[in-house]
Amino acid sequence: MLKKWFAAMSLAFIATFNTVGYAKELPDFTELAEKQGATVVNISVTQSMRGSSVVSPFGPEGDEQLQEFFRRFGIPNMPGMPGQNGEAQPDYKSQSLGSGFIISSDGYILTNAHVVSSADEVIVKLSDNREFKAKIIGADKRTDVALVKIEATGLPKVTIGDPSKLKVGEWVAAIGSPFGLENTMTAGIVSAKGRALPQENFVPFIQTDVAINPGNSGGPLFNLNGEVVGINSQIYSRSGGSMGLSFAIPIDVAIDVSNQLKASGKITRGWLGIAIQEITKDLAESFGMKNTNGALVAGVEKNGPADKGGLEAGDVILKFDSKPIATSADLPRAVGATKPGKIVPVEVLRKGSAKTLNIGVGEMPTDPNEVAQSNKSAPKVEANKIGLTLKELTAAQKKKLNGKNGLLVVESTGAAAQAGIRRGDVILGLNNSETQSVEQFNKQINAVAAGKTVAVLVQRGENTLYVPIKVTK
Repeated sequence: MLKKWFAAMSLAFIATFNTVGYAKELPDFTELAEKQGATVVNISVTQSMRGSSVVSPFGPEGDEQLQEFFRRFGIPNMPGMPGQNGEAQPDYKSQSLGSGFIISSDGYILTNAHVVSSADEVIVKLSDNREFKAKIIGADKRTDVALVKIEATGLPKVTIGDPSKLKVGEWVAAIGSPFGLENTMTAGIVSAKGRALPQENFVPFIQTDVAINPGNSGGPLFNLNGEVVGINSQIYSRSGGSMGLSFAIPIDVAIDVSNQLKASGKITRGWLGIAIQEITKDLAESFGMKNTNGALVAGVEKNGPADKGGLEAGDVILKFDSKPIATSADLPRAVGATKPGKIVPVEVLRKGSAKTLNIGVGEMPTDPNEVAQSNKSAPKVEANKIGLTLKELTAAQKKKLNGKNGLLVVESTGAAAQAGIRRGDVILGLNNSETQSVEQFNKQINAVAAGKTVAVLVQRGENTLYVPIKVTK
């Protein structure tokens, strides 16, 4: 009797489980694989390498599939091993593999810029095993998008989807050539959208848990409708293999880049000439802000568009061309998408007051302007309240900083060291005030009550950023 009761209860539970919708069938990817597999290509890249007295542990030509480990996916270059009898190795050809997909029937193919960068020869292999020598139309390292062309017609092409309609938790699939295994499909879900990654300011990445491995780079990410919504570009990994953290470039970003590359072979972006950083809770407190919205201006390039428009270090950009800037990652995308020459309203918070500036957007230069690094040698002087031993810059050092006043960090201890300031940094300002002298800076620090947080503007190499420091007794 008891067994019958348990059996009845189990059936009732299963029925309820199905009724509330928790037990759903997994998606069927077979049709997607059949229809879209032919649109995905394998890309083989050959590059001439100069010989040396050391060689790769994988032999002078390297291992084709493992090359991308060292190029993109989080493993540093493997140290070389001495050649036989210490002899110098001859020049050789290095090969690497990637993926791509056909966007037009006349042979235009999208892939990653890092797949074809520095290539001497690019070979595209179709799913029917035909091979073509490809021409690189253009590549954009800032978005990691490249457009290549093969001389062929009547090719199957992908359908472009709308990544803005993707939802977190939605099923997606990738097709590519992981480790050279052509036309491999893997699947997963969208983990997050609009993900900002370090040094990748122009791409709001789609994060997924799809298994992406070396060789998948440049391949398409499909939704369940068989539409391409992204280009698989990066993974986070401690081993070089998939760890469930992969990132794809939204296809609308890639198509915009490819259209510009096709039209002119280069990318034109808007540019302000500023360094920005995220606003943390501590920084918001030091600037008297109620929240962490906006992009904090950590540096303004002299005679750049922002400088001419009146933007200052310490300003918090809240809106750009009427678009709200919720985080610092929103600003580069908004500026980059703006046509150079356009005058846009920029709403900023300056010393607690809102202000609107009209700034003429410039064109982003090909190479960033060089900012000289600080001289790290200086005599000993007394440390201040937050643990900084400072020295005023020489005339030559100021010249390298475009005439800026600054204080060289001779030594960092105490609260300053804990906050991340280190020897060789240059202190440019405190909160919204520029530094004029060691005496003035120390006087300002001494006036801050214990327990309060101050924002110290620091230049380190080519970068400027605000560092929050809590003042102790």
